Amino acid sequence: MAKLKWGMIGGGEGSQIGPAHRLGAQADGLFEFVAGALDHRADAGRDYAQRLGISADRAYGSWQEMLAGEQDRPDRMDLVTVATPNSTHFEITKAFLEAGFNVLCEKPMTMQVDEGEEIVRVAMASGKICAVNYCYSAYPMVRQARAMVRAGEIGKVRLVVTNFSHGHHGDATDADNPRVRWRYDPEMAGVSGQFADCGIHALHMASFICDDQVEKLSADFASTIPSRVLEDDAMVNFRMAGGTVGRLWTSSVAIGRQHGFDIQVFGETGGLRWASEQPNQLIYTPVGGRTQIIEKGESGLHEDAQRLSRVSIAHPEGFPLAVANIYCDLADAIRGETRDGLPTATDGLRSMAAVYAAVDSAKGNGAWLDARPPMFR
Repeated sequence: MAKLKWGMIGGGEGSQIGPAHRLGAQADGLFEFVAGALDHRADAGRDYAQRLGISADRAYGSWQEMLAGEQDRPDRMDLVTVATPNSTHFEITKAFLEAGFNVLCEKPMTMQVDEGEEIVRVAMASGKICAVNYCYSAYPMVRQARAMVRAGEIGKVRLVVTNFSHGHHGDATDADNPRVRWRYDPEMAGVSGQFADCGIHALHMASFICDDQVEKLSADFASTIPSRVLEDDAMVNFRMAGGTVGRLWTSSVAIGRQHGFDIQVFGETGGLRWASEQPNQLIYTPVGGRTQIIEKGESGLHEDAQRLSRVSIAHPEGFPLAVANIYCDLADAIRGETRDGLPTATDGLRSMAAVYAAVDSAKGNGAWLDARPPMFR
């Protein structure tokens, strides 16, 4: 089967997320890296793209140049990844969808709810895929957890508790570091800091595993370092459409926690726990029974967990391969096979609606507010 053609915007030299996408897209031989506008500095972007093996005529100096250069080519891209600063996601994603390209956008998909609704409408009208890189949902044992919930193996879900808390911004003496400061600056980060950065991963994970959507929420935000305008710690309570109770904590000042992303799902007949720092294991406890460790790669896993496991049991698969699983599902979807685990524009829109609801709730002393986008109410 011929490789699909893939291009990337952003994610240039020194980028944190760029290498994960390049490793992930090419890990399974499904995509060929053919085009890139990798840096806001035109010459630097062209030079780096060529050093990565892209031909000079497809090493672009800007996304606009890339769009113009690719849209009429007979060998044009099948997929473009948008890994640029958050404030540019909407404009770039919309432009490429309207030009008939499939798009994978980094989160957050947009900075505004109405922009997210427009992306959903444009994707539907174009007939193209707009995916969002909630890659943690692509770990094999997360897919196992979702399949177990869907199969009724823990009964009706009563409660979900999720955390995404680290301490890497907890040093007040480092608060003016430009790599840290922008995350808490409304002009650069938008209306929310930590919740929009990490909390929406945890919220998406709750919806993904529970196979349900958040309907309303109540939030408490704190800026524990006084110089920060936006929150560096947040607690969010939420309720899901199916009646599940949700609790979410996200923080960047939890010194001692490293990655700190985990989730627990409690049903009528059992409970599950998954943690990103031990991603190859899913902890399962049936009611009245012993706690069990389900290992990635063992026999008897649900199909999605088996399909997305690459190496044998006890051999670790990390973050880049979780990103690779997103690209596996994208390749299947581009070729016409349904993959309902693929996070789409709808997920990106729901996340942004939840961010705005949480911001308003925190300003209103924790008032319960509708967390759904207007178009889904």
